[in-house]
Amino acid sequence: MNAIPESFPISPRLLAAAPHRLLFFVGATNVLAAMLWWTLWLAEARFGVLGLAQPPVFAGWAHAFVMQYQVLTPFIFGFLLTVFPRWMGQPDLTRWHYLPVGFGLLSGQVLFLIGLFGFPHLLHLGLINTLAGWIAGCVFLFGPLRADGFKTWHAVSAYAALLLGLLGLVLFAVFLHGGDARHALAMIKLGSFGLLLPIYTTVAHRMFPFFAGIVVRGYEGWRPLSWLAAMWAFMLVHLALELGQATSWFWLADLPLAALAGYWLWRNWPRAAAPALLRVLFLGFAWLPLAMLLYATQSLLAQFADLHVLGRAPAHALYVGFFGSLLVAMVTRVTQGHSGRPLQLGRVAAFAFVAIQLVTVLRIAAELHADAMACQVVAAAGWLVAFLPWVLRSVFIYTTPRADAKPG
Repeated sequence: MNAIPESFPISPRLLAAAPHRLLFFVGATNVLAAMLWWTLWLAEARFGVLGLAQPPVFAGWAHAFVMQYQVLTPFIFGFLLTVFPRWMGQPDLTRWHYLPVGFGLLSGQVLFLIGLFGFPHLLHLGLINTLAGWIAGCVFLFGPLRADGFKTWHAVSAYAALLLGLLGLVLFAVFLHGGDARHALAMIKLGSFGLLLPIYTTVAHRMFPFFAGIVVRGYEGWRPLSWLAAMWAFMLVHLALELGQATSWFWLADLPLAALAGYWLWRNWPRAAAPALLRVLFLGFAWLPLAMLLYATQSLLAQFADLHVLGRAPAHALYVGFFGSLLVAMVTRVTQGHSGRPLQLGRVAAFAFVAIQLVTVLRIAAELHADAMACQVVAAAGWLVAFLPWVLRSVFIYTTPRADAKPG
């Protein structure tokens, strides 16, 4: 067998060259692995042909945990470990800061997913490793935050959301070690409106107008901190209502959230010619006001007409539409820029983005279909189809040198 030449371009060692390489690799692999398990479980639940055993914990809760805490958050840590020092004019973090975070999250997701096939002890080990990686990330991000004197509000906002996510992890650990269902449900709610939505909103508020200002002639962004503060206030109100199971009162928070998100989108929408890589950022953001309107409609019907409709449609407009679309758009933007490639969307990312829009619509429509479970199977499989080419291309980029031959 011939040895691989030293010039062979693919090298896993390059994953240690920059925070985004390792952490984006962790997230990208789990984008497929986590949804493959969920697709198999849905197919078994609907058609009963695979012979899969039930996971050690309720499958829906496991799905929510994996997607929120083990799929999306590695991308978040990869991004924040890169930009935190730059936002605050601090020295870049070294590999000894981000490698422990990446290895903790990677081993955590692998062990947890294997544990879902009938190995309860691996669920516990996976959660412990995820906690270790998360805590390491929070410790290392606190350094530049403290050195800055907590003056950069976008950094403070993102860090506060990470701490709420850490609380969700701890509550899930309590549930796995003898707690009751309320701990698991609180983990899910904290992941949505305490962790992901605040971080996505914070990054969009800071970065999208900045990106637009670089590539759109005459563009003037609108990003007052008062808007971000108002979003935080109503997100926390929604979270409190979720934790209190006051679902019929969601509209008190969700109508203002829809209005605030819609106004921000209108003010910042690029009205001059703009590249597709920028357009998809704002198109993906458009799912946020739509999702909050669905939440508000659902709660208003429950409050004033005693109608309980739409099921998980609002949640999946947020999860798949908003989080999923911006995952493709934002990660592609960062990956292109940090690999020395042109800031272009490209056919692979365009396919993933368009496909995720279709998956979102299908998943929302599933709540209104007579055979909702079958529609969910198709939507989950659609996620795999949408992301497979994008993940393969991304993994290739993370394990090969920069196109411009620069370090990092």
